Amino acid sequence: MSEDEDHNVETGKLLEIMRRLRDPNGGCPWDLEQDFSTVAPYTIEEAYEVSDAIAREDYDDLKGELGDLLLQVVFHAQMAEEKGLFAYADVVRAISEKMIRRHPHVFGDGPARTADGVAKAWEDIKREERALKTEKKKGFLDDVASALPALMRAVKLQNRAAEVGFDWPNAVHVTDKIAEEARELAEASDGKDPGKISEEFGDMLFAMANLARHLKVDPEESLRAANAKFMSRFKVIEGGLQSRGIALGEATLDQMEALWQEAKRQEREKDE
Repeated sequence: MSEDEDHNVETGKLLEIMRRLRDPNGGCPWDLEQDFSTVAPYTIEEAYEVSDAIAREDYDDLKGELGDLLLQVVFHAQMAEEKGLFAYADVVRAISEKMIRRHPHVFGDGPARTADGVAKAWEDIKREERALKTEKKKGFLDDVASALPALMRAVKLQNRAAEVGFDWPNAVHVTDKIAEEARELAEASDGKDPGKISEEFGDMLFAMANLARHLKVDPEESLRAANAKFMSRFKVIEGGLQSRGIALGEATLDQMEALWQEAKRQEREKDE
């Protein structure tokens, strides 16, 4: 059996498993109760678990997580087929056509490009595709998925607005905007109105996302790295307190701050 034939057999097996799970006669009660909206959170969760396995460089785990994510695709496609909307083959066909359309330098007569050139061409083609869909949406930003993580969606909304010139000219202007939002957040905090505080905090986060975009920084990745750094330093605090016979909940702030600074010193020494 060739590799392609093996792929087809395994894909067919997975599709048949999902059909069995959704079969009203003898299928799984839990799977039968699901619909697009109830499965969607699992789809998002599985995508994050793929990302986590990559970040950990655990490629055995990645294999499993990619399978879990593929199952989500098959699950949605099966539910769609049951409703007469589309089938798994239509999903594969659509993405195949899209990849060929967006890579004319590989599958057509488009000129060879650098990686940056390919990225620009990709965005140009996406804009053309969106233009063909304008009659299906109400506004220019409507097809930026609302279910995206808020920080990621902020960047995508800003990038889309920038396509038509609605953007700060440079990062300096954005930092000025952040300072303005910080002042407004401080004023709202003084006012003790929870709704206003939340609104101003959101405005400041949105401005920070805009700064990340101008600095060519992925804010999700930056925050993920900051989380990891915090965890690493906090482990130094835990270890330091344990070596001194002090329970974590009994340590003073000064004791923990001293160990925090020790963790930072250790990091600097590693970098030197």
